Amino acid sequence: MKLFNKIYIYRFLIFIIIGGVSGFAYYYFIGCKSGTCAIKSNPYYMTLWGMVLGGVLGYKTKKDKKINN
Repeated sequence: MKLFNKIYIYRFLIFIIIGGVSGFAYYYFIGCKSGTCAIKSNPYYMTLWGMVLGGVLGYKTKKDKKINN
């Protein structure tokens, strides 16, 4: 059981890292260049929002059901 918990923790952390990189890439390539957008004009906020979104997507909410043969 502990191995599965480690796998889920690593999966969660990997999704957070990927989300942060994606958030920064969004800022760099698409973000608001004029500075009038509150979130898109700041790389720190976009990276943070990407990490939050990655954490939400990577979070496991339901336990796997065991199939008894």
